[in-house]
Amino acid sequence: MLVLTRRANESIVIGDDITVTILAVTPSGVRVGIDAPRDTRINRAEIVLAVGDANQQAVQTADDESAESALLGALRRLSGAS
Repeated sequence: MLVLTRRANESIVIGDDITVTILAVTPSGVRVGIDAPRDTRINRAEIVLAVGDANQQAVQTADDESAESALLGALRRLSGAS
């Protein structure tokens, strides 16, 4: 990880087409502006993590429902065979 010190109105350049500018530094946080091509996805890390967790949970739920369906089907077949 590269760690830099920047003040308000100072920037860093990433690659050829992304500029990150510190807009303001306040006691409650830092305001950052990002100038990048429209096709560049920029997301907050906590949102990416939350979406990943939700997707993982959805997959787990789908697997659980699939397993439950298989179990119910097997039970139906057993009860019909008796």
